[in-house]
Amino acid sequence: MATTNDIKNGTVLNLDGQLWQVQWFQHHKPGKGNTVVRTKIKNVLNGKVVDRTFPADTKIEMAQVDRQDMQYLYADASGFVVMDTGTYEQLTIPEDVVGDAKDFMLEGMTVTVATNEGNPLYLDLPASVELEVTYTEPGLQGDRSTGGTKPATLETGKQVQVPLFISTGEKIKVSTEDGSYLGRA
Repeated sequence: MATTNDIKNGTVLNLDGQLWQVQWFQHHKPGKGNTVVRTKIKNVLNGKVVDRTFPADTKIEMAQVDRQDMQYLYADASGFVVMDTGTYEQLTIPEDVVGDAKDFMLEGMTVTVATNEGNPLYLDLPASVELEVTYTEPGLQGDRSTGGTKPATLETGKQVQVPLFISTGEKIKVSTEDGSYLGRA
């Protein structure tokens, strides 16, 4: 057992028989009363995000989560297959666990897989990835006071907004958190 003072971003808690990952936390000392820990936690299984406040020094149960770097191999009807590069053991991760990360995953890429008692919980991707633009309209300069954007389809099928000067075939950097354009690769 741990206390609320041990909470950090990314910590996985076992609350009421469900696993919750801490997205954000803050120790708060109001003018009157006891210190509390405010948190924003995300249900690992269904993705629901809730705000929860704990009194300071409350005992909480932390889940044992193993994080391991694995290589993404391919996707099939059963899910996404990743491989431990040390033992060559393969693990199939269901599509609902992968979620939106599939929009940024390329074969051969290294991802971090978090597991609890052998069950995959979620994937962590690098902060940004380099992807090729497979289709975008030619950018036309028009009457506007600021730089414009246009939609572009990436090699994974994801659509993002890019500046007008980006053309089909270019590699760009994309944020894996919100899917925004970061620059040319």
